[in-house]
Amino acid sequence: MKILITGIHGFVGSNLVNALKDQHEIYGLDIIAPEKEGVIKTFSWEDLDDDQIPSVDAIIHLAGKAHDTKNKSGADIYFKVNTDLTKRIFEYFTNRQEIKKFIFFSSVKAAVDKVHGEILTENVTPSPVGPYGESKVKAEEHILGNLETTPDAYKGRDVIILRPCMIHGPGNKGNLNLLYGFVRKGLPWPLGAFENKRTFTSIGNLTFIISELLRKKVESGIYNMADDHALSTNELIQVMCKAMDKKARIWKINKGLINLVAGTGNLLHLPLNTFRLEKLTENYVVSNAKIKKALGIDKMPVDATDGLTLTIKSFSSH
Repeated sequence: MKILITGIHGFVGSNLVNALKDQHEIYGLDIIAPEKEGVIKTFSWEDLDDDQIPSVDAIIHLAGKAHDTKNKSGADIYFKVNTDLTKRIFEYFTNRQEIKKFIFFSSVKAAVDKVHGEILTENVTPSPVGPYGESKVKAEEHILGNLETTPDAYKGRDVIILRPCMIHGPGNKGNLNLLYGFVRKGLPWPLGAFENKRTFTSIGNLTFIISELLRKKVESGIYNMADDHALSTNELIQVMCKAMDKKARIWKINKGLINLVAGTGNLLHLPLNTFRLEKLTENYVVSNAKIKKALGIDKMPVDATDGLTLTIKSFSSH
């Protein structure tokens, strides 16, 4: 199969190339177009306009503006990249009937910023908060709108919107940076009384799912992407410490006292305030049942704990 991958020089793109290069012919599409091992040729977005890209069987659209946790990026850049570029590459796909698969990497943040209930499924009504999630859901709406208004254009073609939760793997900790740095310094975790759980996406599971989506016929639509099991922050710290050969230091300080400190932090502008406490202790558990059912698999190949261990070991070794 001939595959065009946008954003091929990023973390996910690089891992996909390694996973797919022996079975498929891979072309890249990126802002810059240097040669990349395992890729026949990488094109620029200008080449897309000039119709310079050879005929392919599938498009995997990774290119996007990542979530800026420091909120330094203007809202317009998210929509220019996450929404407008997606519209552009989807139009390219729509107009070329020989391309049978289109896989768009959205995000769970396009669904909700905070999970209400025990687990997030694809049935939730999107209510993103902030330009990252809002720009992603706008791209989703454009794709779904085309599927609904011109269904004949997509007969016999798979249009998949993937919503991965936090992606990590060797060489990239995702948004685990803050906690990893905290644990690496040997500091005690003071929020052990909060047993919140969070789902992650190991890069090994992600590349496996993409391989299966390319190989099998799947109904068009939205699919969450996540590991099979969620971990509490306490469990995550224990995994990190074991990977770094450190002793986990978890303090279970009374929740009432922690809430009081956070409330004081609002007034005195301390590092811990009520907003940050909520983010550190909230549940964000994502269901992957739909994608597994669609592909006919019982479980992901990489255990959540094993995947996180590989990630942390890759950083502690450097």
